Amino acid sequence: MDEPSIQLAINIRPLLEGDREAWGALWKGYLDYYETELPPEMYDIAFNRMRSGNEREFHGLVAERDGELIGLAHYLFHRHGWKVEPVIYLQDLYVSEAARGTGAGRALIEAVYEAADAAGSASVYWLTQDFNETARKLYDRVAMKTPFIKYQR
Repeated sequence: MDEPSIQLAINIRPLLEGDREAWGALWKGYLDYYETELPPEMYDIAFNRMRSGNEREFHGLVAERDGELIGLAHYLFHRHGWKVEPVIYLQDLYVSEAARGTGAGRALIEAVYEAADAAGSASVYWLTQDFNETARKLYDRVAMKTPFIKYQR
């Protein structure tokens, strides 16, 4: 007889000083997915920016389950030329492979939505690559796909 699976609660919280090593491993997983490498000092810079408390810097959230970090979200408030209130750019969203399908990704997005609501902004946006099919299934359930195409220098 199969044992019933136990779903452990997922806690979403701000990035803490003691999270540096576990956060770094998650961010490396995210960067690996996008075939990107950054020098070690960029990890420290990014982590310190998110821990600075400066509202104009990136903010960091982590998903934690049973004392282990399983996901991250990095987001930034910025001005918009058509709106008085700030808009929120969700730059990085990642859940470890072992924790996918647990609701951690949705919980991280909803926590960013809550931060936007608290700031009086309804606008949260992010980009993903068209081949990121697994994540796009979630995104299609929690957001509206726009017709915009990204150009970059």
